[in-house]
Order: sequence, then structure tokens, then C-alpha cells
Amino acid sequence: MKKLIVLAMAMTIAAFSVYAQDASNPKSRKEIAKERAEIAKLSKQQLNERATKAARRAVKEYVKEGWKVAPGHLPLEKQLDRSYKMQNEYDSNYYPMYILGEAMSIAENYDAAKMQATELAKINLAGQLQTEVTAMVEASVANNNLPQEEAASITEVVMASKSIISQNIGRIMPVMECYRDKSNKNKEVRVVVAYNSEAALEAAKKAIRSKLAEKSEKLAQQLDKAMGN
Repeated sequence: MKKLIVLAMAMTIAAFSVYAQDASNPKSRKEIAKERAEIAKLSKQQLNERATKAARRAVKEYVKEGWKVAPGHLPLEKQLDRSYKMQNEYDSNYYPMYILGEAMSIAENYDAAKMQATELAKINLAGQLQTEVTAMVEASVANNNLPQEEAASITEVVMASKSIISQNIGRIMPVMECYRDKSNKNKEVRVVVAYNSEAALEAAKKAIRSKLAEKSEKLAQQLDKAMGN
């Protein structure tokens, strides 16, 4: 089951990173174009059918591992179905519509574990966004749009920006929530959250720009240049 989740998340992250790759690597552009062409051949109904089949297979593993849902929540299969479908949603340019973050946490009670897991999931989102912005800065340097010294300063701020980005992420969408009982009676909660990719990237850029402006407005303007603003 862990392999399925890791694979799904890796696919989401890889797809989300095409912004920078498109700008810096012609070979990647061709590969991405091919992948998107394959996606374009599939109808929404076909994608949904694939997601539903994957959810049905995955839920058996979840149940086997002891995962269940709290009263009032959607059944596990429905939650997994929603998660997989969101991973297959693309905009008109075939960029992922959503970026997903996942985390698990253990605590003495359900609410505490859920709160911790949700915060960790937001940090997971922030880490993905941090990686994306770093790649965009590096792409801008590779295309000679930014001086090396200024790029190094921007990258330094970006690499230390995960907590800042996390704080600036707006309202996240809960996608999945389940739990299992531990042998010591603690609760382990797993959550998956989603955020609109475009809005997420804008939130990350805004947070990093604000931090850069504290050091130098020129650096903030160079970030705008790197981001194509």
C-alpha cells in the first residue's frame, strides 16, 4: 500500500514540476508533450474509471493494514476514489489542477493526531512548492536571465522558505482522512489534502517575494523575473 501511495504522490510531484522543466530542458519538453498527448487521448470518463479501479484495489490493502474511518466520514473507497481522480485532473494546458500533500501522525487521541497530520501535510505541500520555485530560479539562471550572485541569494532564501510558504498557504481541501488504533491505544491518523496548483504556486511566490523584499527590493524584482512576472 505504501508503494502505491508513494507512486501516486511521485507522479503528482513530477507532473507539477513541468513549469521549470519546460523552460530549461528541450528534451523534457518533448517527453512531457508526449505524456500529455497520451493523457489527452483519454476521456474524463476513462480517467475516472481508472481511478475507481485503483481505489477498489487500494481499499483492500488499507483495511488489511487496519485503517478505518471515523463516524460521519465518507467510506475509505470513496475517499481513495476522490484522491485518485484529483490526481488525474488537468487544466487546458495539461498541467495538474491540484497538488496533494499527505502525512501521518500518532497521538493519544484522534483530534490531536489529526491536527498534527494536517500540519505535516501542509508542510509536505510547502516542500513541493519550495522545490518548484527553486527549479524555476535555476532554470532562469540556466537561460542567463539572472546573474549568478543574485540567483544564489534568491535560492538561499527559497531553500529556507518552507515554513513561510506553509504559513501562507490558504484554505486546503481535505481529500482523505482515516485512522487506525495502535497497540498502546494511541491513534494514528493519515490525511491527504489538496490545493489548487496555480493558487499554491502564487502563494509560494508571494511568500518568498515578501521575504526577499526584506533583504533587497532588487532581489524581489529578480524573483519576479525568474517567475515570468
